[in-house]
Amino acid sequence: MLRYPRYIYTTKALYGDTGELIVEELLLNGKMTMSAVVKKVADRLTETVEDGKTMDYAEVSNTFMQLADTRFVQRCPMVHAPENSDTQPPPPAPNLVINEKDMYLVPKLSLIGKGKRRRSSDEDAAGEPAAKRPKHPTDNKEPIPDDGIYWQANLDRFHQHFRDQTIVSAVANRMDQTSSEIVRAMLRMSEVTTSSDAPFTQPLSSNEIFRSLPVGYNISKQVLDQYLTLLADDPLEFVGKSGDSGGGMYVINFCKALASLATATLESVIQERFGSRCARIFRLVLQKKHLEQKQVEDFAMIPAKEAKDMLYKMLSENFISLQEIPKTPDHAPSRTFYLYTVNVLSAARMLLHRCYKSVTNLIERRQFETKENKRLLEKSQRVEAIIASVQATGAEEAQLQEIEEMITAPERQQLETLKRNVNKLDASEIQVDETIFLLESYIESTMKRQ
Repeated sequence: MLRYPRYIYTTKALYGDTGELIVEELLLNGKMTMSAVVKKVADRLTETVEDGKTMDYAEVSNTFMQLADTRFVQRCPMVHAPENSDTQPPPPAPNLVINEKDMYLVPKLSLIGKGKRRRSSDEDAAGEPAAKRPKHPTDNKEPIPDDGIYWQANLDRFHQHFRDQTIVSAVANRMDQTSSEIVRAMLRMSEVTTSSDAPFTQPLSSNEIFRSLPVGYNISKQVLDQYLTLLADDPLEFVGKSGDSGGGMYVINFCKALASLATATLESVIQERFGSRCARIFRLVLQKKHLEQKQVEDFAMIPAKEAKDMLYKMLSENFISLQEIPKTPDHAPSRTFYLYTVNVLSAARMLLHRCYKSVTNLIERRQFETKENKRLLEKSQRVEAIIASVQATGAEEAQLQEIEEMITAPERQQLETLKRNVNKLDASEIQVDETIFLLESYIESTMKRQ
C-alpha cells in the first residue's frame, strides 16, 4: 500500500489523467468490472472539466484497452466449478483459475454515453429531496454486459516498470544520456515478450535496436554499435552480448544489474553512517573476496588501529562477515586464518529489515503529529468549508477576511510547521520504499537463481 501513490503517478505519466483514475479506482476497490470503472472514471473526469463539457465513455474505454494491452491491468482469476459437484463435498477453499490467453483480453463492449455531474444539492429539478424520491427498480433491470469479468491492477507489471526505470537511471549516471536511451529502447522492446521474473531479456539484434530508437534521435548505426560494444564491455555487465548474428545479439542482464544496484546501495549506506574510509575498506573486501586484517591495512593504506576499529564496527553491524579457516582441527587462534568477506545477500537482508523499521517509525511519527494537532486541523477544515460555502454565495472580500481571522497567527504558524513536517515524513517514506523495492528485487532474483 505504500506504493499506491507511485503506481498511480506512473500511470498518470504514461496515460494521463484517465489512466491515473482507472488505476486509482482499481486499487481502492480491489477489483471492478470494466463497465463500472469506465462509468465511474467518466463521471469523475466530467466533474473536473469546465461546465458544458463532458467525458465520453468511449475515450475512457480506449485508455482502459491500452492499459490492458501493456498489461498494467489484468483479469482476476475466477472460481473453478468442480465436476460432479453433487457427489463430492465442496473444497475447503475455492480453486481460482484463469486461462493465460484471456488474462489481458478486453471484452467487446459498446459503451455509449457521457459522464454525469453530481448535483450540488440533494434536491432534483422538481425540488423533491433525494431521500423522499421513489426508487425505480426498473433502472437496475438492464443486464451488465461484462458481469462476472473483474479486473485488477497488475502490480508485477508496475514493479517491472520500476525496475526498468531504475536500470535506465543507473546507466545514465554511469555513462551518458545516449546509453540510457539505447537501454530504454531495449527494455521497451522486451516489456511484453519477457516475463517480469526472467533473469535476461530476449536477445535483440543491433538492427532491431536501431529501428526501435525514438524518432528524431539522430544516431547512426555505426555509433549505436560502438555504444552497444561499450555497454557490453562495462564491468557492471548490465548489457551482455549473446551472439554475432544480425549485427550482434544483445541482452540486458537483470540479475547482474540488480546485484550492482544493491551493492551500490550498501556502499552508500556505509559511507553515510561510517564515512568514506569505511566505504573504501568495504569496496576493497568486496573486490578481493577474502582478506586478512593485515592485508586490509596494506591495501587500503590506513593505519592498523583505525583499520581494525573500522572493520570491527562494520562487523558488529553485519555489513561484513568473518570467516575462520583453521590449519589444525583444534581451532587454536594462533593456527587459524581469519578472513574478512562480504556476503551481499545477508547484508541486503539486514538492510531491508532496517528499512522496514524506518518505514514503521515514519508512519507512527506521522500519525502522532496528526493526532497531537487534531483539534487544530478540524478547526482549519471547518474554516475552509465556511469560506468555500460563502464564496459560492458571492460574499465580499471583507467578509472572507473576517472568517480567515478565526485562525490566529500562532495557529497558522503551527499549521505550517505541521504541514512541513508531514510532507517531509511522506517524502522520506517514498524514498525508503524505493530502497525497499530495490533490495526486495535483488533478494528475489538471487534466490531464484540459486
